[in-house]
Amino acid sequence: MTSYTTTITEARELFRAAYENRYTWDRNFPGFTADVTYQRKDKIFTAQVRVNQNLSAEVLNVDDIEIKKELYHQLWEIAIHRIRRAFEDTHGQNTFTYGETDNTGAVELLVGGKSEGDSYKVRNNEVCYVRRHIHSVVVTINTFSSHDTGEGYLSHRYDSVYHDSKTGELKGGTNDFEDNYEKVGKYYILTSRIIQTKEQGQITTEAFNFSKIKLLSV
Repeated sequence: MTSYTTTITEARELFRAAYENRYTWDRNFPGFTADVTYQRKDKIFTAQVRVNQNLSAEVLNVDDIEIKKELYHQLWEIAIHRIRRAFEDTHGQNTFTYGETDNTGAVELLVGGKSEGDSYKVRNNEVCYVRRHIHSVVVTINTFSSHDTGEGYLSHRYDSVYHDSKTGELKGGTNDFEDNYEKVGKYYILTSRIIQTKEQGQITTEAFNFSKIKLLSV
């Protein structure tokens, strides 16, 4: 019979393998510049953006403060998910135990320790479900498809939902994403992101398209 300790170790290693299978930029990533077109409803905005080697971001040539903030937020989202962090640095204070396996073969992993109450699902060596407590909200993300870069996977179609961590009340709407990437030099960089937000029976679509992507010189 498999011991409890062995089972915990197996669950941890299953999650570690999927975590380390994510596509990330290495330490030599130089940053990039790009033109961006942002479409929201019937309005179109253009700007230039820059992500620096230290992953700080700049939005240039747009006057609208709200639009500038939204573009900056997207750059932050792009960069934060490409940072390479060691598994032990991120999850060293967490424990993992098996939950249920659903009809798609996704294995639930329940988190204890520092991030107790969080949970993930892993299928085909990819994290396909995330439930995390972030301050006063719980974010739930389902990933439906991914890009295989040969150097790790990138999420393609996924959704996100936020609930109040105490009351369970839905905060905002349901967001459906579609991300596409292009290899520039040796690095995959986001070229388009479409977000559909469903809230109170209304659907709002936003589209971000990045073009003329150039890596910065080191």
